[in-house]
Amino acid sequence: MVYTLPMSSMPPSPTPNRILIASATAYPMLERALARAGFQVAVANRGDSALAAMRAAAPDEHVALVLLDVALAGSARMELCTRLAGTVPVLVMSAAPTDEEQEQALQAGAAGYLRLPAETDDLVEKIAVELTARQAWLPVGGPLDTGNLEVNYHALLAGSPDAIILFDASLGLPVDVNRNAERMFGRSGAELMHMRLADLCPAAQPDGTPSSDAVDALVARGLSGDIRIFPLTFQHSSGRQIDGELRLVVLQKNGLRLLHMRVADVTGQRIAEALRTGQNRLLEMIARGAPLPDILASLLRLIEGQAPGLVCTVLLLEEDGVTVRGGAAPSMPPEFLRAFDGLQIGPEVGSCGSAMFRREPVVVADIRHDARWNGWHALAARHGLHACWAMPIMTDRHTVLGSFAIYYRDVRLPRADDERLIGVAVHLAGIAIERTRREAELARHRNHLEDLVAARTAELRSAKERAELASTELAAALDDLRKTQEELVRRDKLAALGALVAGVAHELNTPIGNSLTIAGAMSERLGSLRAGLASGLRRSDLEQYLAEAGEADEVVVRNLRRAAALITSFRQVAVDTASSQRRQFRLDEFIAELVLPLMAATVAPRPRVVQEIAAGLAMDSYPGPLGQAVSALFENAVIHGLDGRGDGIVTLSAHALEDGMIALSVADNGAGIAEGNLSRVYDPFFTTRPGAGGSGLGLHVTHNIVTGVLGGRIAVRSTPGAGTTFTMTLPAIAPG
Repeated sequence: MVYTLPMSSMPPSPTPNRILIASATAYPMLERALARAGFQVAVANRGDSALAAMRAAAPDEHVALVLLDVALAGSARMELCTRLAGTVPVLVMSAAPTDEEQEQALQAGAAGYLRLPAETDDLVEKIAVELTARQAWLPVGGPLDTGNLEVNYHALLAGSPDAIILFDASLGLPVDVNRNAERMFGRSGAELMHMRLADLCPAAQPDGTPSSDAVDALVARGLSGDIRIFPLTFQHSSGRQIDGELRLVVLQKNGLRLLHMRVADVTGQRIAEALRTGQNRLLEMIARGAPLPDILASLLRLIEGQAPGLVCTVLLLEEDGVTVRGGAAPSMPPEFLRAFDGLQIGPEVGSCGSAMFRREPVVVADIRHDARWNGWHALAARHGLHACWAMPIMTDRHTVLGSFAIYYRDVRLPRADDERLIGVAVHLAGIAIERTRREAELARHRNHLEDLVAARTAELRSAKERAELASTELAAALDDLRKTQEELVRRDKLAALGALVAGVAHELNTPIGNSLTIAGAMSERLGSLRAGLASGLRRSDLEQYLAEAGEADEVVVRNLRRAAALITSFRQVAVDTASSQRRQFRLDEFIAELVLPLMAATVAPRPRVVQEIAAGLAMDSYPGPLGQAVSALFENAVIHGLDGRGDGIVTLSAHALEDGMIALSVADNGAGIAEGNLSRVYDPFFTTRPGAGGSGLGLHVTHNIVTGVLGGRIAVRSTPGAGTTFTMTLPAIAPG
């Protein structure tokens, strides 16, 4: 605020309140503020002009105070300031203030040092206090004239609408206070005169800073010439905290350092601002469609924050108009609201039930002795509630949405401030509850509309489902047909095996014929040896026979072994289920036991075997044929896929599928299979390494085992250069 100094507050003098602004920079806002405060303003933009203004002969042109811009003050010694200060008080203004510059200004005779930028109102107040207090002192060296101070400075304090304290910085105690300060702090002037500024504050400020430290920091900044509004929390004699704004103006007279302190109580402003902010936040939550319990809980916390010590609740009324439901009570335990849930409103049903029934406010000053609280006296006492004010929440004169209640911890009637709070709360709660009800009604209409649409489209949906079902069945039939066709093709190949075996029989003639020829020749040679025995054998004849017999024996054995191997391969083509033993086994244990002999029989370099068999897979099947199939796939991966690679990896993995099936895969990271050969891998006697591999029946036999004995199917997936994967899909329980 701006002090307007009445002339009666200053001693009679022919000298007017004329202020000289000596600055090369214009300050139009400051000039207007000084004029509004009743001062005459003169401006000098050069040093010689300022000195000329001080020599004015007319009484109405005499200067009472000079505002000197440091840029015109002269060199480091501020010669212009020294010359001006010899006549009138000078306040040096600096847009780039420093402590060193402030010390130079005071040494040059300045009455004060103003740090810019600053609020114009604060600058005007500093000038007003400077002029008023200056005329309350005797010349330098004289004692303090308390009587004159009482007439002048105290008159200024008494006329201020704010709390004013004149504070002696060296003593740390007030030297004068006004009546508004007494009212603000709830203490007499005599009591305040013996209290330090920190004694008027709580132990700590809201940010946790000790009040003594905060006060020392503010005083130090005030003494440095820092003109601004400082926030500081004070404490009333009753213990109530006061949100204050403190303005400090330094007065340095006759060796004393005084602080003119103006304290404004902004508690109400901050509470009102918090209420406005909370209302906006609640309206935003309502507009955003936040859940009603969250909105009501935020509303109650807002109201409780406005008046500490209050407890607020909201009860809702069902659309039947009689049944009470718990709404919100964030500061109360859940059991409190549960005590009222499901009650029927009536003229004697507590404060809230009665308010909703009567459609008017119900005030209960003493819950313990009010008949409307019969049955709930113990509940209220248990939670420390002694008085209640309930207000119905209504959309119109007849429709009740619920009730808003304020509970007090002592026996009393509501305060005037409570009426304002409950009015705001009821209004916001009504908006939130009504919006929720309307949204629920819209949802019901929307659901009804959706039911109508669903009913009208039921036939179309049914037709679509029938078409999809038919399409699914057709796809399944096509898939079965494709699988059947593949099986028929493979069975035709199996049927052709007989003819193929007959064609291969001539291959057996070679080893058998060779064996017969050698055997016949050796028989004739044996006859000749026997005939020569009678006439006497020579040693050379016997040695020749033995050599020929050894050669013949080697040829016969080799050919017979070849014939036996061919016959064994032919026998494996026809899988014999009768000789296979069926039993229950765990697949992970079975594969682990099978890998050991497979690795032992593999020549170096052996591949790394990775087992990824899911635990707990149990099968009721034929382990012998299954092991034969896995062994054939493993040998195929080692011989044809890896082909002696040092970094080869064979991965055996298994996991459960739907419908009781198990997927068992054998994969390698080898050369892969050419795309043109994928369709022939199960053909008998098909091999990509004739003369170097087996008979070409391994995968054919494996296919027969999987599709025949084990009742499953086998598939191959391969990319040249990226490896091959054979996957057997087997039933966990093999067909009987």
